[in-house]
Amino acid sequence: MVTRRRWSELSNRSRRLIIAGAAFEGVLKIAALADIKHRPANQIRGSKSGWATAVALVNSAGAVPLAYFLFGRSTPDARQVRNHP
Repeated sequence: MVTRRRWSELSNRSRRLIIAGAAFEGVLKIAALADIKHRPANQIRGSKSGWATAVALVNSAGAVPLAYFLFGRSTPDARQVRNHP
């Protein structure tokens, strides 16, 4: 049986780990959403709105933003990179 603890019952170490994890996930989500906003749609696998919705709404302990950075972005063609000023 799992006993639920209140915030006041947690150790200082546990509280710091929870806060650090939440901050890490928040930074990942902000970075992913900023990248989705500024990246052209042809450089994203899938729809921009789909990724943005998943990143913003799914409580994932950072898994969805990491999945976006690893699998959601496609690399630009070499021609696009060469012709870019």
